[in-house]
This record gives sequence, C-alpha cells and structure tokens, in this order.
Amino acid sequence: MAIEFTKMHGLGNDFVVVDLLTQRAELDPERIRALADRHTGIGFDQLLVAEAPSTPDADFRYRIFNTDGSEAEQCGNGARCIARFVRDRQLTRKRRIVFEVPRGLITCQMHSEDQVEVDMGEPVFDPVALPFVATAGAALVEGGAHIRLGTEELEVTLVSMGNPHAVLFVDDIAATEVDRLGAALQQHPCFPESVNVGFCQIVDSGFLRLRVYERGVGETRACGSGACAAVAAAQRHGRCQGRVKVSLPGGKLRLAWQGPGHPITMAGPTAVVFEGRVDL
Repeated sequence: MAIEFTKMHGLGNDFVVVDLLTQRAELDPERIRALADRHTGIGFDQLLVAEAPSTPDADFRYRIFNTDGSEAEQCGNGARCIARFVRDRQLTRKRRIVFEVPRGLITCQMHSEDQVEVDMGEPVFDPVALPFVATAGAALVEGGAHIRLGTEELEVTLVSMGNPHAVLFVDDIAATEVDRLGAALQQHPCFPESVNVGFCQIVDSGFLRLRVYERGVGETRACGSGACAAVAAAQRHGRCQGRVKVSLPGGKLRLAWQGPGHPITMAGPTAVVFEGRVDL
C-alpha cells in the first residue's frame, strides 16, 4: 500500500505530513519508526496526521507521532506546518483553521503563504498537569521544582502547554550539556510520562535563546511549544516582557502573552521540502 506525503519543516524542526481524510493507512509504531529513520526511511522529528475531527468545533483532528512511535499531545511548529498543508492540499479554503488535539482545540491563522500564527492556549503551571510527582530526589519549590541529578542540583520551572515542559535558565546556552541533562531529566522518576526539557538563556527582556531536548526525539532545531513554555516561565519569574523573540538553532519565533487568563500566541515560518509517495 502506497501513501502520499509532504515533507515540511518549521525552522528546521522537520515533519512528514499525511492526509488521512482522503487516504487510508495503518500507522502503527513499528511503521512510524521505520519511516523516521534518516538512513533507510524518509526521516523526520515528528509525523503529523490530518484526520476528520470528532467535534463540530474543529475543522480537523491533528495528531503528532514522535520518531520512537509514541504519540505527542502538542507541537507548535507542527501546527503551523499542518495549517499550511491542509490549505495547500485544498482540504480547506479557510485562513483561520481550528484543530482538535488530545487536550482541546488550537487555532491557526494564515498570515501569508508561509507565515502562520498559532493560538497555543494558556500556559498551565500546575505540576499535576505535566504530571510531576515529588520523589526523594525532587521537590516542589516556589515557582517550580528542585531536582537532584547525582551531585547536581537543578531548579526548573514546570509548564504545561498541552504537553509537559521543564524549563531551566542557563547563563550560556552554547556551553550547556543539553543532551546529557535533557536525557537525565526525561528519565527522572518525578516525570512519570517524561518531559520536554528547555534550556533558556535570557539575553534581555524581549529576546531569549533556547534549545529544547524533546520527549521521544532528542534535541531538535526548534520546538514551538517549548518556546511558549520558555516565555511563560520567564514571564512568571519577571524576566521578560509580553512580546518576545525566541531564537532557536533553526531560527526565530515571535511570541506574545498578556499573562494569566490569556492564551499565548506564536508566529513563524513554514517550508515545504518535497512531496512523495511511500509504501507502508
């Protein structure tokens, strides 16, 4: 069985995007892992799927699968790409598109052919939302959590953007051991469902640098929900303003948040790399 796909990226965070409204396919974890292999498959950070929604409030159902075959709850760069995808495939003519995701609805606004703004919802700082579980090596503190990794003591801010994030503020993002610390935190028992780990350097109140070690993937060139979590965490600690540029290894995103009771919005580019067909 062959299926059509589009390879896309948002700031280098790359995706294979599939329309399962006009096509049918069985995408089990084994097939997803095979497609994700950058040597013998297509290669991607996440597989994105557009399906028919289960609620009349949404235009489409949007599903996200990591390279290990696990399903994720949210992906901001992916949301921008799938919004462009359903327009490019003529599945909708709307410029304001509502997607159903596992924990609710998100809205995408097309500003141009490649620029998309996403309403990512309100950040949640409740540790239960991640979930976070206090253990012998992890405890809640004001504004976040204190976590012990061997002889290291880390302070993280816990943020849910519909998916779990732990944000660490660092002095020099280039010198930070992202792979080592990210993997260790993901495996810590205080995060029973693992976590996306963001390493944030505050340049000034309107500009952040960020690297993200994503759950089920590893470090990616960009992470939209991670950028939202970093801005929310920085604002919570009084370290950034309401409109912020976030620089990731793949490029820059523009974010805005008015604070508690309001959604956070993220705007940035999308790109189509190629289209193809693959046998499953």
